Amino acid sequence: MENKKLILRDILALDRTRLANERTFLAYFRSFIVFLSSGFAIIKLELLEEIKWIGYFLTIVGPVLLIIGLARFLYVKRHIKKLYNYDM
Repeated sequence: MENKKLILRDILALDRTRLANERTFLAYFRSFIVFLSSGFAIIKLELLEEIKWIGYFLTIVGPVLLIIGLARFLYVKRHIKKLYNYDM
């Protein structure tokens, strides 16, 4: 793509895209926190001994969600910067 000067409409669209990318990452992060804390709570509570396997599953899925969210965030950020030579 050739280096053209972006007009205000395009700059605002890129800002909205950047902010949407950040909101998506925060949603992944919130999910990570909920899965991890729920998993630990299930594991620690003796009352929920019969579903302890769900706690272990949630503590494994939580960090996987965080890694996926972070990878996606960095990929989209790099893609925007590369396509539009846009400084974030």
